[in-house]
Amino acid sequence: MKRFKPRFAEFTAACFLSLTAAHAAEPLPALGAEFESLTVSGLSSGAFMAVQFHVAHSSRVRGAGILAGGPYYCASGSSLKAISSCMSPGFFTPAPKPGILREEVDKQAAAGQIDPPDGLRSSRVWLLSGGRDIVVRSTVVDATHAFYRQWLPESAIAYERLPDAGHAMIVPSAKTACGITGSPYINHCGDFDAPGRLLTHLLGELRPKAQAATGELLAFDQSGFAERKAGMSNTAYIYIPAACRSGGCRIHVAFHGCLQNAATAGETWVRQSGYNEWAETNRLLVLYPQTSNTGDPNGCWDWWGYTGAAYHTRSAAQIGAVWKMIEHLTEKP
Repeated sequence: MKRFKPRFAEFTAACFLSLTAAHAAEPLPALGAEFESLTVSGLSSGAFMAVQFHVAHSSRVRGAGILAGGPYYCASGSSLKAISSCMSPGFFTPAPKPGILREEVDKQAAAGQIDPPDGLRSSRVWLLSGGRDIVVRSTVVDATHAFYRQWLPESAIAYERLPDAGHAMIVPSAKTACGITGSPYINHCGDFDAPGRLLTHLLGELRPKAQAATGELLAFDQSGFAERKAGMSNTAYIYIPAACRSGGCRIHVAFHGCLQNAATAGETWVRQSGYNEWAETNRLLVLYPQTSNTGDPNGCWDWWGYTGAAYHTRSAAQIGAVWKMIEHLTEKP
């Protein structure tokens, strides 16, 4: 998260790639996608964002995959609480209590700022925590589990723990060793396949993944969906299997973590995070929205309030921008 800093040469090269992509970006196509099976997931700040998005739009989001992420409104608008209670809780800065966070859910729902929380009862959640994660401790993910248990039965929640894993997305094709916490935050832990496991839990039985993602990874112009204050880049990505050009595909939103946006890491997340191979054989569009480094210098999603006090509601700049992209994808071509 905030404690990791990219090397200058890597940062400069990544920025060049991002600017080149922005120059060549096309409009996001309308693909006649279906709304009924919308799912989200993310790593680290992307996991916090996935939780926020899920709760804010619980009547529409079928499920959320959360890798090293905390519960809704964990930081309560405080950057200091974000880096303590929501990452490395201690005696004086404990992880937040689910009941207190539920009060915020009820408050925002009563104000019409998020969907009524009863929408959560029909969804599914997949959680992952690494035993060697030095960024977001397992006690934080435990709090996320407890938060969701207020609405969901245990059977709807899958909580997987990898004792040897660091702070990372876990895919079999990754080159980084399992226990490492460092760029690109995509690790190899044997045959453990986090995207496959989370998508299967959220969507049901899937066809085996493709050996190669042969569909189209499209860099598109995100600027028309996001406000200037949103802390989002001009360019984002979407993976489109050839079969999805004719409409009727499901949508999955994959939120990158800090230091994984295109401005910092180029296209590593959108190509190597492991979602595309599963999307290829399962009629699934994968939307990869992108932060900039202007809102937060590490490209983190806003889960503590740098875009404004309403960052965790439907009217939030980032949540609103991603929602507009999803709505556009469901329009007829």
